[in-house]
Amino acid sequence: MYHGGLSHTHSHHIIMSKSGEGNVSWNKDVKEGRYERKDSLFRRWIEADPDAEFPAEAGRYVIYAAMACPWACRTLAMRELKGLTEVIEVNIVDVVLPDTGWTLEAKDEGATGDTINGRKQVSEIYYAADPEYDGRFTVPILYDKVNDTIVNNESSEIIVMLNSAFNALSATPEAAALDLYPAELRDEIDEVNERVYHSLNNGVYKCGFAKTQEAYEEAFHALNDTLEWMEDRLASSRYLVGSRFTLADIRAFVTLIRYDPVYVTHFKTNKHRIRELPNLWAYTREIYQMADGKIASTVNFDHIIRHYYCSHNSVNPTGIYALGPDPADLLKPHNRDSLPADPLPIVHDP
Repeated sequence: MYHGGLSHTHSHHIIMSKSGEGNVSWNKDVKEGRYERKDSLFRRWIEADPDAEFPAEAGRYVIYAAMACPWACRTLAMRELKGLTEVIEVNIVDVVLPDTGWTLEAKDEGATGDTINGRKQVSEIYYAADPEYDGRFTVPILYDKVNDTIVNNESSEIIVMLNSAFNALSATPEAAALDLYPAELRDEIDEVNERVYHSLNNGVYKCGFAKTQEAYEEAFHALNDTLEWMEDRLASSRYLVGSRFTLADIRAFVTLIRYDPVYVTHFKTNKHRIRELPNLWAYTREIYQMADGKIASTVNFDHIIRHYYCSHNSVNPTGIYALGPDPADLLKPHNRDSLPADPLPIVHDP
C-alpha cells in the first residue's frame, strides 16, 4: 500500500507542490499570521506505458473534484480539452466544506455523490488509500478504481498527466495532438507558474486567511504586483507564454474567473477588479469562450460563490453571499484577435 511520497523520478518540470482545499480549519495552516498551504502527499503517476504501475486505461480512473475549487477545476478543464470525458469519470463533492472535510452526499444541484463506492466523506477515500494518512483531505483526487487507491492529489501534476498520458484515448486526433506543456516552452511556463502560483493562485488565500495586518499587506502587495505584471505582459502577448495557449493559462484562469465574484470582497483583494484591467479581463473572457465552451462548462458560479462565503466562518460568519457581478459579460467579444496566436487543434466533439 502506498503511504505518500514520490514513487519514482520523472523528467517533468514540476515546480509547485501544493494543491486543493482541505480538511479541518485552515487556521492550522497559519504561522505568524501568514497562511502556508501544505504539500500534497500522493504523488504517483499515470503513464502511457501499459506495463506501468498505473497505465492509462479507459474507465479505470476517477477525478474527485469540487466545482468551487480552482485547483480541482484545473483538472476538469484539461479533461475537457483533451477529449477525456468518456475516459475518466468525475465525481463532484458538495458545495459547503465543513470542518470534517468535503462531503459526497449529493446535497446540491451538480453534486454527484460517490458513484464508485458510495462513500460519504472524501476522508474515507484517503483512509482507504492509507489508513495512517495524517494530511489534508483535499481535492482534486485522481483515484484508481482497480486498486481502490489515490494515484495523485496534486493538481499541477494531474494536469501534466492529462496533457499527454491519455493521448491514445482522446476522443479526436485533434484533442490527442493538443499539447499545453510543449518541451520547448517548459522552462518559461514553469517560470510563469512559479510567480503566478505564489502571489496569485495562493496569494488570494494568503490575503483572505491572514491573521495579522502585516501578513495581509505583504500578500496584498505581492498579489497586485503580479496582476499588474500580467496586465502589462498581456498587452503585447496573446497568452502568458507568447502566442501559445499553455498550462500556464489554465492555471491563471481558474483564479481570475473567481476573482471578482469572490476574492475581491471575501478575501479583501480589492485594489483591482479583473473587469477594471482591460487586458486581463479580455484574456479571461477569451479563455472562458474558447474550445466550444469546454472550459466554460467547468465554471459553476453557484458552487463557487456559495462555497467560499458559506464555508469560511471566521472570514464570513453570517454566511451571507454576494450576488454580483453578472457573469453574462463573460460572453462579450474579447477582441484579442489582433494579437498573434497559434491555433488550438480542437474541433467539435464527434
